[in-house]
Amino acid sequence: MRLHVLGTAAGGGVPQWNCACPGCAGARAVPSRRRLHASVAVETEPGRVYLVNATPDIAEQIERCPWLHPEGRRTRLSGVILTDAELDHTLGLARLREADELEVMATDAVRDAVHKGLGLGEVLAPYTRLRWRDFDGVELEPLSGKRPRYARDACDGDWVSALRVGGLLYAPSTGVWTDGFGEDADLVLVDGTFWDDEEPRTAGFSTKSATGMGHLPVLATRDRLAALSARCLYTHLNNTNPLVDPGSPLHAELADRGLGVAAEGAVLTW
Repeated sequence: MRLHVLGTAAGGGVPQWNCACPGCAGARAVPSRRRLHASVAVETEPGRVYLVNATPDIAEQIERCPWLHPEGRRTRLSGVILTDAELDHTLGLARLREADELEVMATDAVRDAVHKGLGLGEVLAPYTRLRWRDFDGVELEPLSGKRPRYARDACDGDWVSALRVGGLLYAPSTGVWTDGFGEDADLVLVDGTFWDDEEPRTAGFSTKSATGMGHLPVLATRDRLAALSARCLYTHLNNTNPLVDPGSPLHAELADRGLGVAAEGAVLTW
């Protein structure tokens, strides 16, 4: 199996349009530091390639992945897998409206949010059909019940999940550390939104901690990940995370533990 890293940024990307923090300013000055919204393309079997989460950058991400380039009028995209219902992971579905039919795999809670909360099923109906299907060759491992803000009145359910495909564990939003997390995986891509728990407060954009926003910070997970036998990489970096600067000494701290940050464009196999 193989995976193509299409994006590694949290909501808003890097740079974020309304921000001039050091991470965003650095990305404007040095275009190679820019990051698209976190997503990967996963080849679950020969000829079957899924996008994991449908981000606002989805068209550019498809162009960056040769496996997804069409042949004539025939797309190579088999469908989309949603690990949660956040806007940054679902709005890209509308960008795929040119498809004759769009296969989507998600938990019941996420599916209902996309249909009812966002109304995408009705909006897309004149263009294409969203075909929700059972999981085939993949597994979504529930992580938490954190709802997106637009669905705060929705019922309890499996709102945030990690994707398992063979030896891969992809968990871009990790608000809790579940028993046995990553222990039987060969490759783990995990939530690296914030470096420390106070980052949202010190950066001034939230009164909540990182954990309160549903993201375990790197400082809370790095030693746990280092204890795993899998190759472990962080993704879903917020623009305020010092790791968005490739020159940050914090990268060396991760490397000392055998960890790293996923590189956009990287092709990983397991």
